[in-house]
Amino acid sequence: MPTDEEVVQTAAEAAEGVIFAHYKQSELTDFDVTVTFEESVLDVDVYVNAPDDAEQDADAVADEAARAAGDAVDELFADEDA
Repeated sequence: MPTDEEVVQTAAEAAEGVIFAHYKQSELTDFDVTVTFEESVLDVDVYVNAPDDAEQDADAVADEAARAAGDAVDELFADEDA
């Protein structure tokens, strides 16, 4: 079974990967990925502040990043069970 730290790290890396797949780091005004895993409950909060003229909608990217974080953690647990 993965440790809480492994779960948090996996989720954060997955979320950041999605953000940087859509934006160059220099394009972002600010972003924040907050992940907690307590009592087997994963909580992911993603905030993306991109310039108004960015091609990608920041809210849509944040939602995609949060889903990717959850999927990555699901995969982590599935790999442990295999």
